[in-house]
Amino acid sequence: MKALILVGGFGTRLRPLTLSLPKPIVQFANRHMVLHQIEALAKIGVSEVILAVNYQPHLMSETLKQFEDKLNVKISYSKEDEPLGTAGPLALAKDKLSDGEPFFVLNSDVICSFPFDELLQFHQAHGGEGTLMVTKVDEPSKYGVVVSEPETGKILKFVEKPQIYVGNKINAGIYIFNPEILDRIEIKPTSIEKEIFPAMCDDGQLYSMVLPGFWMDVGQPKDFLTGMGLYLNHLLEKSQEDNNNENEDSFDENGNKVLTKRTKNIIPPVMIHETSVIGEDCLIGPNVTLGENCKIDNGVRLLNTTVLSGALIKNNSYIDRSIVGWHSVVGQWVRMENVSVLGEDVNIQNELFINGATVLPHKTIKENVPSPKIII
Repeated sequence: MKALILVGGFGTRLRPLTLSLPKPIVQFANRHMVLHQIEALAKIGVSEVILAVNYQPHLMSETLKQFEDKLNVKISYSKEDEPLGTAGPLALAKDKLSDGEPFFVLNSDVICSFPFDELLQFHQAHGGEGTLMVTKVDEPSKYGVVVSEPETGKILKFVEKPQIYVGNKINAGIYIFNPEILDRIEIKPTSIEKEIFPAMCDDGQLYSMVLPGFWMDVGQPKDFLTGMGLYLNHLLEKSQEDNNNENEDSFDENGNKVLTKRTKNIIPPVMIHETSVIGEDCLIGPNVTLGENCKIDNGVRLLNTTVLSGALIKNNSYIDRSIVGWHSVVGQWVRMENVSVLGEDVNIQNELFINGATVLPHKTIKENVPSPKIII
């Protein structure tokens, strides 16, 4: 089996992080974002994952090639000369996908438990041309809602931002298709959601399966942080179900471990890399990830925060709901909150208040940022 991941372009929603790296290889929970998907696909026997890209494919290839042997999966690239939307890339990769077997398609920003095996079984059982996973939301009026037959999952219609209640299930950005869908798509900018799915629905060839568990599109900072919390709590719940707390002192093959026990200094869940160092009298968590070679000095408070590799947080600083970029330095007695995002190599000087700032790479901040702003 094969899979196509819609990687897309410049990752503008996740700037300033994507000014340093293409979004698919930005670290999410200490792993390249797209690697969460590739690993899950490899586990169910997918032999080739095709990344549909139009920005920096060579950098992605250099980063990801080491995982091909480790995961026993081929990672190839389909380069778009112009943005082709969410359907055009399928037509561009038609030669790779036309092998007679169903294939998966994913949006690269999605994080969930990736139940691909269950999706494959459901798809094969109903016999239609395509299946999309749907997830339940609390406020469906903000989204396009998928209306399906409760018994079979056959999709009846799509309703964009309904003002009256028609359902609470939305497209989760995870699909499986038979190769016949490729006959519906040309190599040109095309929306799979607005142009291809309605036609499949009219033909009675499109079904939906409800995604169990958590889901988040992590393509922008506030959702990245929310998704990180959902993912860490998923790992925490899984650990508790498996009674794996006794193995908490061991790091996995990637050098990470999830701390699941409440201690004087840890409120779980917290993910740390084995090369990171935490000082005395800190309180870390919940929902914190510390990447490679991070240094957290004494008396630091971190919660709902990602600290990317090589960053330094100095004494007595407080950071909540923020992203600290690679090799950035946060000075002493700094308070940073409200989805503040530091790009690579940012320096926040001592005793500052940073409220919702987006700071581009290689900047030094010398004064308070009392209200959200972009610092270029």
